[in-house]
Amino acid sequence: MGIYTFEGRMPNVDKSAYVFPDATVIGDVTIGKEVWIGPGAVLRGDYGKIIVGDYSAIEDNVVVHARPGETTTIGSHVTVGHLSVVHTPTISDWVVIGMGAVVSDFARIGTWAAIGEGAVVKNNSEIPEKAIAVGVPAKVIGNVSQEYMDLWTKYKANYNTFASRYKANLHKKEE
Repeated sequence: MGIYTFEGRMPNVDKSAYVFPDATVIGDVTIGKEVWIGPGAVLRGDYGKIIVGDYSAIEDNVVVHARPGETTTIGSHVTVGHLSVVHTPTISDWVVIGMGAVVSDFARIGTWAAIGEGAVVKNNSEIPEKAIAVGVPAKVIGNVSQEYMDLWTKYKANYNTFASRYKANLHKKEE
């Protein structure tokens, strides 16, 4: 796996987390308990800081970065969907970022919010807790229901097992 120090900045990856072999983690990046980092993901804490909370999933080809001297915070139980870009926001716990979404500088995403696929959450935007936001730019169109939270709690429990399952069961097929 590609875990690198950079100019004295050292990644801190919890022993229970799983970073896919072709994912890249650089510099000041903290990855919490049972986090799953998918194939091709890049977490680049070269001149900013990145914190990924416990039990979160950073899916395939996600890019996470932070501005110089700033922090990108991804809470616990967060799912960041395939091909998303996360750049210096604060993302609270239990958030779902849909595939291909962009969450830009200094945006704030509340607990249990859902960001739709392909949405763009602009600089300094605020998405309240339990809000559903979609579009370019992202606009709130509704609220997350209890049924949605129950369903996503089950989905996230599956991702929580990925870290240990991938460690134990992922093997490169010999040619």
